[in-house]
Amino acid sequence: MGYRLGVDVGGTFTDLLLFNQESGESWRTKTPSTPHDSSEGILNGVHAICEDAGVDPKAIDYFLHGTTVATNAVLEGKGAKVGLITTEGYRDIMQIARSFVPGGLAAWIIWPKPEPLAALENTVTVNGRMNADGEEVRPLDDASIGAAITQLKNNGVEAVTVSLMNAYANGAHESRIGEMVVSEMPDVPVSLSHEVLPEMQEYERTLTTVANAAVRPVVSNYVSSLRSKLADIGMGGKFSLLRSDGGLMSSQKAEEHPVNILMSGPAGGVTGAMWVAKNAGLKNILTLDVGGTSTDVALIENLEPRRVRTTEVGHLSVRASSLDVKTVGAGGGSIAYVPELTGALRVGPQSAGAVPGPVAYGKGGEEPTVTDANVVLGYLPENLLGGSFQLDREGAKKSVQKIADALGIELMAAARGIIDIVNENMFGALRMISVQQGYDPRHFALMGFGGAGPLHVNAVAKLMDSWPAVSPVSPGVLCALGDATTRMRTETARSFSKLATTTDASELITILKEMNDQTRAELVSDGLSEDEITSEFEVDVRYAGQAFEVPLTITPEVLENDGIDGILKRFDEEHHRLFTFNMDTPHEIVNLRAVALGQVLDLAATELPKGNGDPIDAKMRDHTMWMDGKEQDGAIYDRSKLKQGDIIPGPAIVIEMDSTTLIETGCVAEVDAFGNILINLAEGQ
Repeated sequence: MGYRLGVDVGGTFTDLLLFNQESGESWRTKTPSTPHDSSEGILNGVHAICEDAGVDPKAIDYFLHGTTVATNAVLEGKGAKVGLITTEGYRDIMQIARSFVPGGLAAWIIWPKPEPLAALENTVTVNGRMNADGEEVRPLDDASIGAAITQLKNNGVEAVTVSLMNAYANGAHESRIGEMVVSEMPDVPVSLSHEVLPEMQEYERTLTTVANAAVRPVVSNYVSSLRSKLADIGMGGKFSLLRSDGGLMSSQKAEEHPVNILMSGPAGGVTGAMWVAKNAGLKNILTLDVGGTSTDVALIENLEPRRVRTTEVGHLSVRASSLDVKTVGAGGGSIAYVPELTGALRVGPQSAGAVPGPVAYGKGGEEPTVTDANVVLGYLPENLLGGSFQLDREGAKKSVQKIADALGIELMAAARGIIDIVNENMFGALRMISVQQGYDPRHFALMGFGGAGPLHVNAVAKLMDSWPAVSPVSPGVLCALGDATTRMRTETARSFSKLATTTDASELITILKEMNDQTRAELVSDGLSEDEITSEFEVDVRYAGQAFEVPLTITPEVLENDGIDGILKRFDEEHHRLFTFNMDTPHEIVNLRAVALGQVLDLAATELPKGNGDPIDAKMRDHTMWMDGKEQDGAIYDRSKLKQGDIIPGPAIVIEMDSTTLIETGCVAEVDAFGNILINLAEGQ
């Protein structure tokens, strides 16, 4: 009997979800994260969940893991000391960079340019040159390579990147230098740009490969240490990590190409949301993943998440596929304050984090947070988790009173003000991925998950006019569900750069077939069989002279039947949706990508017993809360006792182990067959 274990490590909690692949039965658990070494928290969780399910760790076939190890290494500047070997005359490539300055007027005066990931003193050049067609113009000079390697060795670099001009067209020179580095510095990982990103635009290619090198030692230590700890407790199953684009990659590949797991954490929530949406019969979803520190939002159309060709972490923007996730500093632990200068209420991005946390947690927190405001308003009942977790409502009231005094308003109005502002911040992030990309949010449902998502999803759905507002089953561990239910994925890219008018479809098909064979072979080497693998192709197209391109997914059949014209028609439709106009300029085909995918997990979700629509069996007690400017009578329900078809009118609260769902006045919730809570406006609203 096969088991799959999904593990998601967050800043505050490590979430685990164990699946029995045959029966669909599942177990979940949350354990405190251990930031000094996440593998400790993971092992605590593995022991706890295996004990709970009565399963020996040896029976787990798949260990599937979403991690922020690579992300944090970049954000905290803890990457390795990288040595960069590039072509003669290009030593300043990382310092010159792309001329992009964030912010409005005068930002260039006050914006300190981020430190390049490879310092100038660790950048060396070698003689030898390829042209743009991949032909050798000047041969490599072994003496200059030897001198460059010696200099890097003396500088004590911990990782090496080789990125030469036009290497995307021919990587022979890079491979030769790579071999020489390995023989001279056998313990230092080497990243070659034509392997990491065989695309043109030398700065992006170099930056992506340098970023890959910078996080390699950190990721490698983490993955190998976790692998050996799992082996110690007898877990010999497959160990895979979630990629930024929502697919899985083997842990060995993740050690070589960690640039692909920079957004591994948030991707889990999106893949989990797709799984839930499929069961709930919803196709278009906006996701609202609210944690303690931040909120991640994404868009899923026709059960396909929107992907982008760049991964952004802090100031770093690398060329690697990722789900289009936007993050705002608005979470349960976000701190509310009133700056003296403006006298207007602000919330976040500062967070009380896990330590000391919100005042209501009684762990020494003093600043009022979003969680405290929710407690004051009665949206978070004082005794959670069946009374095992008491919240300090009086302490929360005292802290929010500071805000009320500063604004000269009532306590409840101040608390609701904090909630309204944090909801507006989430609304702003959602507009960026919907309205600003040409999507109408009224055509989407809104799914709230993470610890605090279901508390805010109803109010944010009102702002967006996106219905129903969905609170999925076990929203607190949805990221772990995503890790456990997604499939293997790998991709390769190649620059093409030709005008469409001079391109023959057969030429494209030949190159895509070559790339297809390469990606399929990668998944076969990861242990998948040929018949489990499906392929997809992507083509980047732009109008000649444009500085950016639009990626289009295409199948070989469409290419064979409709030829180049089929691609161009798709491009014009997509360009019109994004920008509301098209041009008469010729089209240019820029990059090609082949994607290989493993099988989708065919696992039935368990149905709830049918009820008669009355949730009385799940009702715990009556409860008053502050809503629409006054005290209102509502009720608290226990989610584990709800039946399918139960109807809950607002205002009401539904509590469970890892989350709390708030149903607002004027709204009504219904429980679907699988236990998802779907909230809609009541009739006449």
